[in-house]
Amino acid sequence: MGQGVRRFYQSLAQASKPFFSPAHPVRRRRRRSPGAIAMSPAAASPDDRIRSYEDFARVHAYLLAASGIPPSLHQRLYRKLADEVFDGGEAFSVEPCEGGRQRRLVLAAEGTLGRESDVFLVDHAWSFRLSDALKQLREVPGLAERMAALMCVDLDERTELEEADEQDNGNGGSLESALEVVEKERTRIQEKGSDFAAWLELEELGIDDDMLIALDLSSKFPNMVALNLWGNKLQDPEKIMKGIGECRRLKALWLNENPALKEGVDKVILDGLPELEIYNSHFTRKAGEWALGFCGDIIGADNPCSSAESIPLENIVSLDLSDRCIHKLPVVFSPRKLSSLLSLNIRGNPLDQMSSDDLLKLISGFTQLQELEVDIPGSLGNSAISILECLPNLSLLNGINVASIIESGKHIIDSALKPRLPEWSPQESLPERVIGAMWLYLMTYRLADEEKIDETPVWYVMDELGSAMRHSDDANFRIAPFLFMPDVTQFCGLFMMFILEKSALEFRKYKEQLQSSSICPSRKVTSVTKSIRPSDGHALRVFTDIPQVEEFLTRPEFVLTSDPKEADIIWVSMQVDSELKNALGLTDQQYTNQFPFEACLVMKHHLAETIHKAWGSPEWLQPTYNLETHLSPLIGDYCVRKRDGMDNLWIMKPWNMARTIDTTVAGDLSAIIRLMETGPKICQKYIECPALFQGRKFDLRYIVFVRSICPLEIFLSDVFWVRLANNQYTLEKTSFFEYETHFTVMNYIGRMNHMNTPEFVKEFEKEHQVKWLEIHGRIRDMIRCVFESATAVHPEMQNPFSRAIYGVDVMLDNKFNPKILEVTYCPDCTRACKYDTQALVGSQGVIRGTEFFNTVFGCLFLDELKDVSPLY
Repeated sequence: MGQGVRRFYQSLAQASKPFFSPAHPVRRRRRRSPGAIAMSPAAASPDDRIRSYEDFARVHAYLLAASGIPPSLHQRLYRKLADEVFDGGEAFSVEPCEGGRQRRLVLAAEGTLGRESDVFLVDHAWSFRLSDALKQLREVPGLAERMAALMCVDLDERTELEEADEQDNGNGGSLESALEVVEKERTRIQEKGSDFAAWLELEELGIDDDMLIALDLSSKFPNMVALNLWGNKLQDPEKIMKGIGECRRLKALWLNENPALKEGVDKVILDGLPELEIYNSHFTRKAGEWALGFCGDIIGADNPCSSAESIPLENIVSLDLSDRCIHKLPVVFSPRKLSSLLSLNIRGNPLDQMSSDDLLKLISGFTQLQELEVDIPGSLGNSAISILECLPNLSLLNGINVASIIESGKHIIDSALKPRLPEWSPQESLPERVIGAMWLYLMTYRLADEEKIDETPVWYVMDELGSAMRHSDDANFRIAPFLFMPDVTQFCGLFMMFILEKSALEFRKYKEQLQSSSICPSRKVTSVTKSIRPSDGHALRVFTDIPQVEEFLTRPEFVLTSDPKEADIIWVSMQVDSELKNALGLTDQQYTNQFPFEACLVMKHHLAETIHKAWGSPEWLQPTYNLETHLSPLIGDYCVRKRDGMDNLWIMKPWNMARTIDTTVAGDLSAIIRLMETGPKICQKYIECPALFQGRKFDLRYIVFVRSICPLEIFLSDVFWVRLANNQYTLEKTSFFEYETHFTVMNYIGRMNHMNTPEFVKEFEKEHQVKWLEIHGRIRDMIRCVFESATAVHPEMQNPFSRAIYGVDVMLDNKFNPKILEVTYCPDCTRACKYDTQALVGSQGVIRGTEFFNTVFGCLFLDELKDVSPLY
């Protein structure tokens, strides 16, 4: 490494201090003056330090939890933040990699760091809005140079600087230094014997063409097999050959990073040194035993091996041939020669002079081979499964367990990703280079005030320490964002005021908006739909992909068809959109079991929005917030509840997932915020005091038949069923992750305890001394209100060729008032078809499960009212 580069990396500790440009577009962090109230922990008394830390921990509690910083490091973090201790340069160093085009962070301190033993600060080296980036790089002194060095786009300028430094200090390449290395190797050869092969390392010694000739290597090392001239100043191919052309036994030559490579020296070298097997790290057409021995680590400077007969290829256990520009494997690459080979890596080679069949046949001969690294797709084809069929003894393919590949049926294993390196041209200025390279380093956040979240993000680059942290699948460090408010004693009141007043203000505004936006939909009582049965009496043709419909739709008025184009009714579980219609040849005159824009009911965030617009904040809808749009009111609601000592348990639900998938109960605001990262969700007030049945939670599934939206024609099936949790209900925090305690859908997970509805109602009335018909009446009213919301807010749902059923899930609180949970499209009606039951309303007769879909189709398409109750 040149002196200029060394100085750059030795300045890491100083460079990692905070940098703020004069044009810094975001609010700077407040600096303490000597007279400020918050004292440095080092200067404060023990009691003051304790109080300062307690203030810090209280103000930053949510941030500490969200960042995942272990509690054992909280005080250490506080001390470093308060005193601005950027000591990462004492424990780590930054070293170049990928030929100097990237940097990586390595542990430089003696010994090792124990798990969760320390925390280090990483600051922002540059923060900006995108529109200001180029201007700042051009105008802020030192910014472009720092960013160019951090992003490794100043290599050419660094090299020029190093060369200038070497010339200024008289430290350039000299014949004397090269001769010193030559004489040491010559002495070693003499000790080994005159016939011992030479391996000469002359890397980065500043050797030019004339110096190479003066070294007279051919006469001094007639048995030289390897010569490393990497990183010198050789320019003229003819002079290079004059200096080494008589080294006829040369097997390996490295001229990498010499100016001569730009002049097309390859042909001259390869023609003049016919025994070369490795040239600039690549295999030549002469590659054989020596090249394989070098890649198998049995040949090196200590064991050069000039004779093929003395190369013990049978001792090679692991052979790395990756990135050797191999077009065809050497003839000596055979199971007979490499009889002990267990691991082989041939990634990054074209191997275009061998067919995949021939290559597979060759490798399959290595019956003892256990590990293989190969490009897929690549020289062995596109299918991992096909490769494994030919190589049944493999245990690892591209580092992946073979059993897992076969089990998953994974046919493609992508080749290892190459590092993303910055690219630039010498003509570009440093600011232009940084603009092109910065996307490999940028991170972002958004600012917010009491009015809204800023639409324009702030971008930032971490300092030299943070930017050199590289990804690892086996990580031993982590970086977490943390916003520090240093003037804790002054800021604490401001922070609490923001949480309890600003968010509370947002919450009050939100509540007022809900109340003022209620449009109180009017109710329609006129039925407009009629039976659609043809006048000639022929049966209606039904196309379906739902097994229960296929099995239980037995009425003569309907007949199943396998051709959707000839169907009168399309009753399917998939979404019938324009793409599906075109694919199946459907028309707009075919009846379908869904309504346009029904997402306003069946997606949880839209359902809450629809109800809010129609009714404001009805008692039957728990407080519900879309976390993508109403995070601030949620925080206000949460903080007001916490301030007033109210219950504060919430449930996070994905927008569009059924069966409580990815649904979580949480009472911690930081947990709620972190859970947002797993996908778009609503946050709904948890019903902490539900009505229980024998100590367990339950909910009720109702089926609603919809003939029309405008005017509204809906019917409630006389069949409904109860779903019971398996465990006794409790609010112990440890129970929040127990599915069978807090959730009731057990037919997909856990053990299901079926209970017939009449039996449940009888036992429930007895346990709670209530009349179920009164509860049922409140549930009917609520369900009607839910669908009236859609009528009022989304009249575009109406389509005369739509008929549908929806599942409506209801829970009762401990006062037996219903709460809407969700509305489900094309609900699973297996249970309705499986069990006979006694109707509790309507005719109160026996309802056969096998007749369920006959009832559905009779109501929706034949204008019948058997076993259903109108809700309009």
